[in-house]
Amino acid sequence: MIGILSYGGYIPRWRLSRMSIFQSVGWLAPALMMVAQGERAMCNWDEDSVTMAVAASRDCLVGADKGAVEGLYLASTTLPFADRLNASIVATALNLRPDILTADFTSGLKAGTSALVTALEAVRGGEKRHVLVTASDKRETRAASFYEMWYGDGAAAVLVGAGTENCPVLAEFKGAYSLSYDFVDHYRGARKRFNYTWEERWMREEGYAKIIPQAINGLLDQLGLSIQDVDRVIYPCFIKRQHSDIARSLGAGAEQVVDNLHEVCGETGAAHPLVMLVRALEEAEPGQRIVVAGFGQGSDALCFEATEHVRDLPARRGIAGSLAQGRAVDNYVKYLKFRDLILTEAGIRAEAPDQTAMTALWRNREMILGLVGGRCTACGTPQFPKMDICVNPACGALHTQEDYEFADRPATIKSFTGDMLAVSVNPPAIYGLIQFEGGGRFMADFTDCEMDDLKVGMPVRMEFRIHHVDEARGFTGYCWKAVPQPEEHKEERDEIRFDGQVAIVTGAGSGLGRVYALELARRGARVVVNDLGGARDGAGSGSARPADAVVREIEEAGGEAVANYDSVATPEGGARIVQTAVERF
Repeated sequence: MIGILSYGGYIPRWRLSRMSIFQSVGWLAPALMMVAQGERAMCNWDEDSVTMAVAASRDCLVGADKGAVEGLYLASTTLPFADRLNASIVATALNLRPDILTADFTSGLKAGTSALVTALEAVRGGEKRHVLVTASDKRETRAASFYEMWYGDGAAAVLVGAGTENCPVLAEFKGAYSLSYDFVDHYRGARKRFNYTWEERWMREEGYAKIIPQAINGLLDQLGLSIQDVDRVIYPCFIKRQHSDIARSLGAGAEQVVDNLHEVCGETGAAHPLVMLVRALEEAEPGQRIVVAGFGQGSDALCFEATEHVRDLPARRGIAGSLAQGRAVDNYVKYLKFRDLILTEAGIRAEAPDQTAMTALWRNREMILGLVGGRCTACGTPQFPKMDICVNPACGALHTQEDYEFADRPATIKSFTGDMLAVSVNPPAIYGLIQFEGGGRFMADFTDCEMDDLKVGMPVRMEFRIHHVDEARGFTGYCWKAVPQPEEHKEERDEIRFDGQVAIVTGAGSGLGRVYALELARRGARVVVNDLGGARDGAGSGSARPADAVVREIEEAGGEAVANYDSVATPEGGARIVQTAVERF
């Protein structure tokens, strides 16, 4: 049996409110209001497609044997290097063995599914045992565009291979079907930064509406299945209405179709089919059939069947965990600066030379890219960096160091500071000393945090990030940074509570409204769960089911809630919502 052995995911911590985009540039593009709901995932300034691929791959390899990986395929349309194998950077950061096949899959949004098909065929043909497939994208758009709203940043990874007793198949591969068409709904020239896009109707009616159903139906015919034999159907389409229309054309019910994640992260480009696949696997039950399709100059469709081991993976962040750890940002100018869409003054301190010596990088690649230090074989003391003499004063042995990987070792903050004079895209520059469990210290930059987030003794997680970008030579340098983990340090934080208070949440039947209602109830609030239950634009007669379902969920968790089905579109409806709160609570 061959199929998926493990999976992992990564969505950046920062989430930009789409409404903040509209509030800043709505005067210029008022039509943006139509897609200004929810949040889009937003890379920090030191993240790109390579760093996200490393993060998703590390998540995928939790509990797995890295030594068994014989290939790494990286899929992306936004790779930082046009003539340097980006997959090899990822492999080095993961400390995979050197005798593996690495390859970049690019130049099309179905690159993620194409890489997955290629890996599965290599395994089925007996050429490889285990292949790691990771897909990642950080797509650039012009400011004040619909695509800025639709897109998001993210990555996902799956390990495929032949199952063994120690590494069983979680989802058996049943077959694949591919189409190749030079259908151009958008393109980006070799020396261009932004995509050129054709009209939305062309993309919608001739692209998504025809090519995706053709690929999925072709796969089902090949396997002798009908759409009713499929439990979960996955395909990318950032136009919400079209996403539903595709389901209808396939004959799939709403309960079969995996949400396109628009409200919580946006479409993650070549990674999106794999992001949605990982999200589906996180909730899959044994025996469920899953069909996933990619789209872009054709389509790939693949079918998997979850096995009895689908729930047996060790704990990991995944897509669900990444979404849960999101932190909202409403500073649109910060987003523009992080994407290098505005020019700002950095001062003469930023004029230091930043050329990377390739010779030094090669000699120190394991230390810089892999965070590999040393451990003394005489006394067992770890140290970073690896040196000829043991750092333990009671030992001092010479030439006894063996390689020792620090990236996945638990660590805590020993000291930290915030430097307002150092040049930083996101001042202050925060750095300090971290202590690894079992030994070893490291002076590191902190990222994905504010000064108020840090405390001495707080756990940190090491993450692979951008160190600098040499714009003159087009070179991106990478290093490892520390990310504080306040969720593991809760005993030292005072949680905000809403005991004795009443909260009204409109649109609480689904999406972010549901999340807010559940979280407010968890923190002690009594909640009015308002939802018309109709279409997003307010059309239709509505339904009580979405609001009632959220009320039941809150009450089952021990909270207090009441449903309300009035529309917020009129003053009378608003008054009745408030009256519900007054009468009940």
